Amino acid sequence: MGLKYLHTMVRVKDLEKSMAFYELLGLKETRRMDSEQGRFSLIFMAPPGQEECPVELTYNWDGDDDLPSDSRHFGHLAYQVDDIYAMCQHLMDNGVTINRPPRDGRMAFVRSPDNISVELLQAGEAKAPAEPWASMENTGHW
Repeated sequence: MGLKYLHTMVRVKDLEKSMAFYELLGLKETRRMDSEQGRFSLIFMAPPGQEECPVELTYNWDGDDDLPSDSRHFGHLAYQVDDIYAMCQHLMDNGVTINRPPRDGRMAFVRSPDNISVELLQAGEAKAPAEPWASMENTGHW
């Protein structure tokens, strides 16, 4: 019996903010389905060249009041990045809190506008510890 990864789905409260967050990470919209009858939209976003590995943003047009306030039960999404320091700086410059800074030059965590934890992992070997990351404390939950 074969098995093939399809996607990871997360429900989002504010579609524009959520899409903007994933675009900051470098993901692009690859597919969209709007259901007039079901009153929802499914937006698939993936890194360029990796369209087979999307995250599916599910947006309910009439709101989603039953979403938990903290979606940690989900776990996290993980993305490899070429330069973890440059990515974290880019995210910070655009208002994203670095919840677990890359003190080790290898791993960081941030959260989407919907509290989805996103792990960022340095490609290849860890970078040498550098400021401001090496002495930066954790912020909130990750």
